[in-house]
Amino acid sequence: MITGIIGATGYAGAELVRLLSVHPKVDKMLLCSVSFEGKGIDDVYPNFLGRISGALLKAEDVIADSDVVFAGLPHGVGEPYARTCMDKGIHYIDLSADFRFDDDEATFKAWYGKSYAHPELHKISIYGLPELNRNRIKELAARGSVIIGNPGCYPTCASLGVFPALAKGLSLENSTIIVDSASGITGGGREPSRSFHYPECADSITPYKVGEHRHTPEIARNFDAISALGGHKAPSLIFTPHLAPMNRGILSTIYIPLSEAWRLPPGADPKAIRPPSKDIEAKTAAIRDLYTDFYKNEPFVRVLPAGLFAATNRVRQSNYCHISVHLDQSGSTLIVTSALDNMVKGAAGQAVQNMNVVFGIDEKSGLETIPALF
Repeated sequence: MITGIIGATGYAGAELVRLLSVHPKVDKMLLCSVSFEGKGIDDVYPNFLGRISGALLKAEDVIADSDVVFAGLPHGVGEPYARTCMDKGIHYIDLSADFRFDDDEATFKAWYGKSYAHPELHKISIYGLPELNRNRIKELAARGSVIIGNPGCYPTCASLGVFPALAKGLSLENSTIIVDSASGITGGGREPSRSFHYPECADSITPYKVGEHRHTPEIARNFDAISALGGHKAPSLIFTPHLAPMNRGILSTIYIPLSEAWRLPPGADPKAIRPPSKDIEAKTAAIRDLYTDFYKNEPFVRVLPAGLFAATNRVRQSNYCHISVHLDQSGSTLIVTSALDNMVKGAAGQAVQNMNVVFGIDEKSGLETIPALF
């Protein structure tokens, strides 16, 4: 298989190069970079010296000879490349937000400030969260070339942490789920800016884009989709991102008000401050078992046993998402923590996972690396 990467010198693009270079089904990579055209990828990233070389090409040259094209481009510029790929019968996996909202142009325009350049493409694209849309991705790929909108990093982390609770009706009807997430600085991309300048963000953690982050509608759509599959009404959402002084990773702490049937004890005062107890432990274990069963066939989602907490350093450079399940002291709120590497499961790794699904390859191919230990 020949894989093409447009935008290969951005952080997500370079991570794709790293992952695909050891993929057992990838015979060749064709790489494109507008900023470094004519140079080698090892000129930009000396990490690849002696392993990956060759001049960075023009996008049209990459598309001409690829079986699948990945696009690690800014939002709003990838649709013409997707159009060309569809005309040539080539699968297209987009890591920007361009194809994350299906044909809902109004939402995309409201949050990203741009209209669709090729509205017809959004009627045939699919949101590429395998844990939600795996079967649909397979169906579309069986018919011909497919466009996949690779999910955002925050939405992947938040959605995986919440899906079992929404699918099984654990959440209180008409409630609000609160998602607090902290991301590594690579989430801001490779282009320098003051916000991501080292002296500005080292030794500090800060919220940003409070109440207006672009990933909010994507998370809400995922909540709606999984709730509908379970026959339930989705709760509302409050999402607050934070910038953390680390290169990689996202940690989400998620607060889910429980329905009366899942509260402990039933009818207990939600304001009560109770010490740790056996009944809280038992209810937490029951919910943990529910989460474990929900994800039992998912190769990259791990529900942690009691006593372990999700942490970014345990998923670094891997495609895994770790989830830990807890109850608050009143027994009325489920607290879920989820962690992933924003550059892998939150971007490039998930794109490779989608490629595997599209081509009917073992979904774990090229992605079974044990997380870096430190």
